[in-house]
Amino acid sequence: METAGGSAGQCNRSLGGRNTSSSSFRLRSPSLNKVRLRRIFDIFDKNNDGMITIDELSQALGLLGLNADMGEIESTIQSHIQPGNVGLTYKDFEDLHVSLNKVFFGFEEDVDEKAQDESDLSEAFKVFDEDGDGYISARELQVVLSKLGLQEGTEIDRVEKMISSVDRNHDGRVDFFEFKNMMSCVIVPSS
Repeated sequence: METAGGSAGQCNRSLGGRNTSSSSFRLRSPSLNKVRLRRIFDIFDKNNDGMITIDELSQALGLLGLNADMGEIESTIQSHIQPGNVGLTYKDFEDLHVSLNKVFFGFEEDVDEKAQDESDLSEAFKVFDEDGDGYISARELQVVLSKLGLQEGTEIDRVEKMISSVDRNHDGRVDFFEFKNMMSCVIVPSS
């Protein structure tokens, strides 16, 4: 999590079926959608070869506690893997996202985008707020980063610095409003 410097009001941005009630993967803001989707792709692509294999996707979902049937994952994803490839390229991953969005959520043209963004952020916040107390502590952030296999998850000092960089009221943890502000100011380095 990197945030842009500057005052609280300024953010520098750099851009790099079944029915369910969860809106975690339905992202309405086109520019934020691309950023989030790219970050998700990069996290799932464990060996950084530019492709997500079915095993990498299954492993990442499992680490996040989202255990899914391997056969179901394979059948859903296989149709999006281009002939000759062993996994999904980023373009394939985008196409899969659009396809899943249609199957699970349909198109709701009259959805209030601001309310939808708020709902998406709330779902994301809940992933980090493991104990459900309304705050993300350094320990909770470290657990999630570790589950994802990110280097930051091994060093509590780095995690505490990440927390303090967005902790506006200096209480040592991130509340939803600080999280929301941080997410609106995320800088994604171009690859």
